[in-house]
Amino acid sequence: MTMTLLSTLLAASEPPPFAVIRREREAALDVLVGEVVDVAHLADIPLDGAEVLALVPFRQVRERGFDALDDGAPLRCLVVRECETLPVDVAIDLLPGHPVVVGDLAVDVPDAEYAATVRRVIADEIGRGEGANFVIRREFTGTTATPPARTVLGWLRALLEHERGAFWTFAVHTPGLSAAGATPERHVSQVGGLVSMNPISGTFRHLDGPPDADALEAFLGDVKEREELVMVVDEELKMMSAVCPDGGRIRGPFLKRMSRLTHTEYLLEGRSSLDPREVLRRTMFAPTVTGSPMGNACTVIARHEATPRGYYAGVLARFTPTAAGYDLDAPILIRTAYLDGSGTVRVPVGATLVRHSDPDGEVAETHAKAAGVLTAIGAIPRQDATAATPPSGPVAEASASHPLLDARNARLAAFWSTPQPAAAPRGVRALVVDAGDDFTTMLAHQLRHLGLDARIVPWHEAPTAAEEELVVFGPGPGDPRDAADPRMVRLHELIAARLGQGAPLLAVCLSHQVLARLSGLAIAPLATPQQGMQRTIDVFGAPAAVGYYNTFSAFDAGHRATPRRGLEIAAEPGTGVVHALRGRGVASVQGHLESVLSIDGLATLERLVDGVLHDGVLDDHGAGEAVGRARQAGAQGRGVTATAGGAA
Repeated sequence: MTMTLLSTLLAASEPPPFAVIRREREAALDVLVGEVVDVAHLADIPLDGAEVLALVPFRQVRERGFDALDDGAPLRCLVVRECETLPVDVAIDLLPGHPVVVGDLAVDVPDAEYAATVRRVIADEIGRGEGANFVIRREFTGTTATPPARTVLGWLRALLEHERGAFWTFAVHTPGLSAAGATPERHVSQVGGLVSMNPISGTFRHLDGPPDADALEAFLGDVKEREELVMVVDEELKMMSAVCPDGGRIRGPFLKRMSRLTHTEYLLEGRSSLDPREVLRRTMFAPTVTGSPMGNACTVIARHEATPRGYYAGVLARFTPTAAGYDLDAPILIRTAYLDGSGTVRVPVGATLVRHSDPDGEVAETHAKAAGVLTAIGAIPRQDATAATPPSGPVAEASASHPLLDARNARLAAFWSTPQPAAAPRGVRALVVDAGDDFTTMLAHQLRHLGLDARIVPWHEAPTAAEEELVVFGPGPGDPRDAADPRMVRLHELIAARLGQGAPLLAVCLSHQVLARLSGLAIAPLATPQQGMQRTIDVFGAPAAVGYYNTFSAFDAGHRATPRRGLEIAAEPGTGVVHALRGRGVASVQGHLESVLSIDGLATLERLVDGVLHDGVLDDHGAGEAVGRARQAGAQGRGVTATAGGAA
């Protein structure tokens, strides 16, 4: 029999660093052997002609300025020197056939303690407006005396034989760090300039075999599961808008069937000419394993997880050389078992916590997510009859289509599932102020689609006197009344300054609340947070289906106009919740017009922008005076003498 590269690895007492990878639905797998290089930053990944497989730890998210507990986990690159492709059945016959013995199974956070954390996150984080959803991890641990290389190859065989539906099934071995997993989710790929992301959320547990039709329909109709998926689609569309000039378009939803779980998923696609390392940097990391908004999610994780994440929620990024450069394929590091040099085994898992989360249900979800990997590594008994059963019944039949699944798109904005060509340029510049939420990338993309030249600036770099004709103050997390938060203080300063200059402005969500506060309205928490909720509201005589992500709201207190500045109020009858404000050169809205939940978002955004640029209350005046005020404000901010001015 011809000696294969895989056979050589198995025969070696101390094999060189290697990886074995099978992609979804492929009949062959790749064996990669090379040398290890650790680098400090994603930009340092050595793309010098050779194929590279990079293990990217979660702490790397600090490259985006986000929080992460630091465990020193290296950004490890396997620079490939040898490669072979083997049929999967041939590889399975070569791989170790006996299960690796893993003992001392334990969990770092007991069930009761994890349930208490779920309650705390819902009350203290979602309830305070810190975000829409958060993923909190726990770890199952064990030990083994089997050498690491043989261990992960044995695990790989078990995963190939008993798990299904994985995007990648893989084993990696490097000095002091080995891993094997069956991850269901692509984070990002870039192939020939086509960027794809694959948000997966919503989890249907069927540990004892295929579910019946009633159970499937209950899952597909569950509000919590539906909203959970839409929220991560929104979060990944933010990333797509940051790396793809034409934005991202959604396809789906689909069902992803695995051995013990079924998930719902979408596919997002767009085009980019960025270096694949930069695509990866701008998309660190998936909201399905962190939360949203991304920056605050990382802060919340650091508050509620007692230990660093290592590689959990990071990515395994394969950079393949092509005639034009490199392609990228990067699945998320979940459903993975890690083994260090001392024989310690770790299987980290997490649950997505939203306002509807049931603490006991989230505990059960972590057990279900861990079960497939724990079974494969020999830590819990395998149900061979169940595992060997091919997909069948209602889940298999619904993989392509199901009425309840298909109906979900009726609640989503068509803008994000169709081509998005830009309109003719208006000759108007827009400065979009990022108030701590990357929804601004989607907002800027929609403004460009409407013909504006939009650029984004973070709140701490935004000028007090912007020279752009329009300033759009974006959404963000937190309590707008918090005078100890520098971000809130600066937003108040920036919006007050723009009002004082009499120059056009539009405010969204958090910034809408700041504008309302500056205009004399009270801000208070809602009785129930509206994270990921679609509502049909009246925006000054026009009904609009809009997505909401807010915990706080302005209240009208019976006023038809704001006590200061006299802005017209669009409020909900009975509750007094303020949905929108408008005045001369000013408009604001509480909902996220850019969200995939906002069916009427683009039309409403265009209407508000036109009204602001046409000098106020959606009338027929030209934009010349408003543009002139904006240019004068910019000149004053640069110390240039200007002749005329106006105040709101």
